[in-house]
Amino acid sequence: MPRSASLELHANVPALIYHRAMAIPAVLEAAVGDSGPSAATKSRSLLAACLTHALHDGYTDGLYAFLPGWQAQFGLSYAALGVVRALYYGTMGGFQIPADRALRGLSPRAALILSTVVASTGLVVMALPFGFAGLCVGLVVAGIGSSIQHPRGSMLVADSYGKASRRPLGIYNFSGDLGKAVLPALVALLLPILAWRPVLGLMAVLGIALAVALVSLAPATAITRSAPGEATARRLRGGFGILTTIGALDTATRMGYLLFLPFLIHGRGGGSPTVGIALALLFSGGAFGKATCGWLGERLGVVQSVMVTEAATALLIAATLFTPLTPTLILMPLVGIVLNGTSSVLYGTVPELSDGDTGRAFAVFYTSVIGAGGLAPILYGAIADHSNQTIGVLASAATAVLIVPLVLVLRPHLRSPTGGVGTPRHI
Repeated sequence: MPRSASLELHANVPALIYHRAMAIPAVLEAAVGDSGPSAATKSRSLLAACLTHALHDGYTDGLYAFLPGWQAQFGLSYAALGVVRALYYGTMGGFQIPADRALRGLSPRAALILSTVVASTGLVVMALPFGFAGLCVGLVVAGIGSSIQHPRGSMLVADSYGKASRRPLGIYNFSGDLGKAVLPALVALLLPILAWRPVLGLMAVLGIALAVALVSLAPATAITRSAPGEATARRLRGGFGILTTIGALDTATRMGYLLFLPFLIHGRGGGSPTVGIALALLFSGGAFGKATCGWLGERLGVVQSVMVTEAATALLIAATLFTPLTPTLILMPLVGIVLNGTSSVLYGTVPELSDGDTGRAFAVFYTSVIGAGGLAPILYGAIADHSNQTIGVLASAATAVLIVPLVLVLRPHLRSPTGGVGTPRHI
């Protein structure tokens, strides 16, 4: 994909971003002569996975907008709100591996439709007048549905594109950020007009509409590719453990910094609107980073890409401790690019180190990442409580630095461009 096509994804108009993202499969097909599924099948598979990912990630972040309404209606404390939020987030993370194991016999179409229908059913239960118990049950059901989507959608993209899956997986990763940007914004616009229950109902209707669309988009039969030999698989499994650790640390860095960012802005004289601007700039840069760093991984290789992004992450995080308000805001898109962009390189490497069981590998990887995302704010918050905010921020930057030697250890486990193992890629 030409550099100009990647840069166009940075446009601020959501429609332009969407159309560019959906056009990328065709560009990839022109460059990749794969003997697997046809170009049309690959494009439909990628679109199905991306739309499902966008919806479910939109569900995940859209729930934040409902918290004030739930607090007012059910008289919940902030701690109770955290527990309520954890019902969805914890279920989604904890069921990744069991869901993949239980549903691996289903076709990609059936798995993605099931995940979307179950998640939408959970929203319907939450929208019905069943009280607080109904809300909790609905959150658990919706979390179970979303737990199916991540490993199955990733596996669909990886199996469809084979060795050329790094950029498509980057697009799949980027599509989640589109959902996180669009759906919560729509919820925030609707809540002042409608009560929270009807808004949840509308979100469920959106899910059912996607489930219907998936009937024609997602492939009805599983896409199979040959698994690596036994000796190769043993070699790759060690690399996968290192990759999973890197993914967890990368997520911990991101969540730790996000915990402190609002306080950094307030400390420089910014109010709540300025915090919102800072987060918007950070997330915009993050979406651009996710869309382009998969391409960077192909050009520079996994090792050099991760070293560059993590070193830049640590430096930029540390820099925001010393910059005034305006320069801090200017840095936010750059911080977002490197803070989020590494994940596309890591996701694109999962199939390479999956020992042939791509679905389980993605389930394990996502479980590790989601778990790290849940635990990191607690850990960094405790560090700041026992020292100060600056130490907490530097701890998140140090976590990014820790990834650099780890990715060097990962180097021998990466395949060479010709498909062997043990020769680093573009190093």
